[in-house]
Amino acid sequence: MSDLGKIDREVFDSVIYPELGADRDDVVLGPTHGIDFGVIDMGGEALVTATDPLSVLPELGFERAGRFALDVVLADVAVSGIPPSHLSVTFTLPPEMTDDELAAMWHGFAGRAEEVGVSVVTGHTARYAGVDYSWVGGATVLGVGSHDDVVRPDGARPGDKLVVGTGPAAEVTGLFARLFPGQIGLSPEQAAVAQERLADTALVEDAMAAANAGDVTAMHDATEGGIVGAFVEMADGANAQFDVDSDAVPLADGVEALCDAIDVDPWHVSSCGTLLAAVDPADADDVVNALRDRGTPAAVVGEVSEGTGLYVDGARQSHPGADPSWEAFARLQAAADGDPDSQ
Repeated sequence: MSDLGKIDREVFDSVIYPELGADRDDVVLGPTHGIDFGVIDMGGEALVTATDPLSVLPELGFERAGRFALDVVLADVAVSGIPPSHLSVTFTLPPEMTDDELAAMWHGFAGRAEEVGVSVVTGHTARYAGVDYSWVGGATVLGVGSHDDVVRPDGARPGDKLVVGTGPAAEVTGLFARLFPGQIGLSPEQAAVAQERLADTALVEDAMAAANAGDVTAMHDATEGGIVGAFVEMADGANAQFDVDSDAVPLADGVEALCDAIDVDPWHVSSCGTLLAAVDPADADDVVNALRDRGTPAAVVGEVSEGTGLYVDGARQSHPGADPSWEAFARLQAAADGDPDSQ
């Protein structure tokens, strides 16, 4: 497995999956590689739940860091098509975080929750020795709806159209431009454009707009492993072939320049906020228009057929495995800390 980022499928299958605690009939969907949420039956209704670590980055400003942290954890439930509604959260904070910084972070976090109709129902907040930024806790998100409305990332069917909203590498572009402006080597004008991509990392509203606009058979967010990783997981889960035209995929301003500067493939790096969907062909244009009406760049980029695997411009793609943004982050952080070997 990679030293950084999510464990790979081999470790998941050999270590995690064989031991999942008690076997309960109400667990409709348990831990599954490539699916980031679970489903519990609650008296005929579906309780969708997902858990993620919380990252708070002081360099964003604490209020903005709180908003971003919540957007990341909400995404996994949002792509189920069920709106997230409840949240439990734990903050294990570094000792140096002041009360004023905590207040600003929480104001951003809770304010964003209010915007999307999510209520915080329980939690734990404390400072502990040995804790550093940015990983400062975790959160569990819940959403309740009809089982019939749950959209799984492995639900694509031959004949479906593939839709992408936002495009690749928005998260890495926005974050790295904010965190390492002196190390990346962009001009001030390029850096300013790249920093704007941080606003593209919110996914809840896009996922709900897509799910409500037509017959969406599968949704996924392009986090670790990027668009290629997420599409491979969707295709493998559906046991289908995905054919994608790279020229059709939206590419936001600033992404190409930043990814070139840090030597990563924008299709392989994390991009919270990027929505991938398989859609009934009769509804594909409606889903694209629903996203565009929100100001989100979106397009039909390919289709699903009989077969297996992901093909981009006719060439078969493999899951990138370790997300290259982790290595780039470590390199840039070392440069920011003054390590001469990091250049």
